[in-house]
Amino acid sequence: MSAVLQELTPFIRPMRNDDLEAVFAVEHSAYTHPWSEGILRDCLRVGYSCWVCELGNQIVGHAVLSVAIGEAHLLNICVGPGWQGHGLGRRLLKRMLRIAGERNADTMFLEVRASNESARGLYESEGFGEIGRRRDYYPARVGREDAIVYAKAIL
Repeated sequence: MSAVLQELTPFIRPMRNDDLEAVFAVEHSAYTHPWSEGILRDCLRVGYSCWVCELGNQIVGHAVLSVAIGEAHLLNICVGPGWQGHGLGRRLLKRMLRIAGERNADTMFLEVRASNESARGLYESEGFGEIGRRRDYYPARVGREDAIVYAKAIL
C-alpha cells in the first residue's frame, strides 16, 4: 500500500454538479470508452445515486447506482489508474451495496467487460455471481466486446 494512501483517509460522499469536471477526468483516464460528461450530468439530473471517493481534496473514483422496484443496478464504478489496487473500488462497491439495501433493493445487478479480470475478481470476491452474457455490449478498440452480467442478493 502506498504511503500516501496510508496518510489519507478515503471519503465517499454524494456527487455534486461542480464535481463533474474532476469525475470526467477520472473516467477518461481509466477507460478506453469513457462515459461523457453529459451522461454523468444526466445521471445527477435524473436522480441516480451518484457518489465520489476523495483522498484529501482530490476525487479519485466514483460510482453511479440506480435503484427501483426492489432492484439496484450498478451503472458505473471507476477508480483512477494511479489509485487502483488500493481497495478504493471495494470501498465504493460496499457503499453502493449498503445504499441499495437502505433503499429496499433485494438484488444488485451489474455488467462488466469480459476482459476486465480485476473487476470480475472484485465482484466475485464480494459475492456476485455470473448470471448471463450480453453479446457485443461494449465498444472496443476493434469491434465490440461482451459484457458479463453479475447479480448479488442484498441481505
